[in-house]
Amino acid sequence: MSKPTSLPQSKQHFEILDGLRGVAALAVVIFHFMEWVFPDPSMNFIGHGFLAVDFFFCLSGFVIGYAYDDRIAKMGLRTFFISRIIRLHPLVIAGSILGLLAFLFDPFGGHPEQYSTGKIALAFLSSLLLVPMPAIADRAYNLFSFNAPAWSLFWEYIANIVYAFVLCRISRGFLALLTILSAMAICFVAYRSGNLLGGWSGPTFWDGGARVSYSFLAGLLIYRSNWIIRNKLGFIGLSALLLLAFLMPYSKWNWLSETLVVLFYFPLLIALGAGATLAPVLKKACIFSGQISYPLYMTHYAVLWMFGNYYTSHKPGTMQLAFIVVGGIILLVGAAYLVMVVYDMPVRKYLSAKRLEKTRK
Repeated sequence: MSKPTSLPQSKQHFEILDGLRGVAALAVVIFHFMEWVFPDPSMNFIGHGFLAVDFFFCLSGFVIGYAYDDRIAKMGLRTFFISRIIRLHPLVIAGSILGLLAFLFDPFGGHPEQYSTGKIALAFLSSLLLVPMPAIADRAYNLFSFNAPAWSLFWEYIANIVYAFVLCRISRGFLALLTILSAMAICFVAYRSGNLLGGWSGPTFWDGGARVSYSFLAGLLIYRSNWIIRNKLGFIGLSALLLLAFLMPYSKWNWLSETLVVLFYFPLLIALGAGATLAPVLKKACIFSGQISYPLYMTHYAVLWMFGNYYTSHKPGTMQLAFIVVGGIILLVGAAYLVMVVYDMPVRKYLSAKRLEKTRK
């Protein structure tokens, strides 16, 4: 493994990082299934799967810096924000609609009749617009009742706004200082809570701010510092290393182990992923993994509520449960692909074409 080297002058696509995003998204899905099966997190074999969100944030900081640092001044804030909305928001809408349908028509439980039409409509609107509203008890008072994972998209938007107004203009030294201060916030949150699971609910709202602050800044700092480590680990090797973070043993020292993973391990994996050599035979797999990651992340949770209600009410046996979970994961990947091809890609293509048409006038 060689020393860090600088980024190439011409733009490239980091297929291995795309592939790792898909691995992390799959880990989140499995983690959410296992949360229902093992209410005691110490029994959950992928009990740290939620840390995939911190990996997403770190990767986002790297990618945003790489994609926009050298052109945001020319393109302007309006174009930047429109491009981010086109990229992110169609699936925010899709996830909200699927979540609402699951809430209203869950065959295994739920109590939509206990909520007024106005409250349901307001909760749905909050999901569409990414305005936090932890008000639905049947949805565990998630910030976004009809699409729980949207809490991280809320903070992703905040990170993008801060990047556009502040981070794209500051020096690397000041960026490093902000990263250190954010690392201190991560340590405080982890020690106080005993883990880094917070951010998704009203009481843990600001934990999400600490998580995105450090990881996004760290990813941006990796890009600006050219901390790219050339290596031959490849997609398979780096995927295995990433999975180790989600599969590590659960213990009373979680606050420390999770903090170390977020502060050092994930940034290291980003640096390695950006510098790894991809075997040509795995290129298509990495591209697909990257493409499916966001649709899978933003659409899977509607089914998870139904699964949770089914598991709670029916208590299936071990073999039956294994078939349900494995089959559910396969179906969710297939459904995410369908949403991506039939809805997300066409909508983004249409909106991008409309934006281009307006700029030419």
